[in-house]
Amino acid sequence: MSLRMSVSTQAVGRSSFPRQRESAGSRSTPLGPRLHTGGFSLLEVLAAFVILALVGTALSRLFSGALGNASLADEYSRATLYAESRLAAIGVETPLREGSQQGTSDDGYYAWSTKIEPYSPPGTNADMEGAAFAMPTRLWRIGVDVRWPGTAGNERSVALASVRVAIKEPNP
Repeated sequence: MSLRMSVSTQAVGRSSFPRQRESAGSRSTPLGPRLHTGGFSLLEVLAAFVILALVGTALSRLFSGALGNASLADEYSRATLYAESRLAAIGVETPLREGSQQGTSDDGYYAWSTKIEPYSPPGTNADMEGAAFAMPTRLWRIGVDVRWPGTAGNERSVALASVRVAIKEPNP
């Protein structure tokens, strides 16, 4: 008898076949019953992947640009150090005389040129030039230019200049 009662109680409150199981997350919408509300739709997943791909591409370009800038900064630093060493060697390895020199670094990557010329401060007149000529010292402008190959055939360069005081050398 209990078997009959349980069957009859189930059949009384429900609609006919097929039966749908109602879960705690199910809701009814104006368009009909909604069976599943958890998770993401295929459109949402595709949109997320597109956004992820765009962000990944932007980050990749950013990092590759940063690496290129770091490499370029390293080249400029090496060229500047080389120019400073050439500038420091002038007057120590050779006496200060008007003229120019050229050469390349030991690895052949950097080409350098130096130019030594008498220096006259801006605003000097003929009287000041005559007085400077009579002095036992002389002002020299020393310029160093370091060049190396850049990207796409462009040449890069660093130029440094300094003014030094030196004792006049007797003319040979």
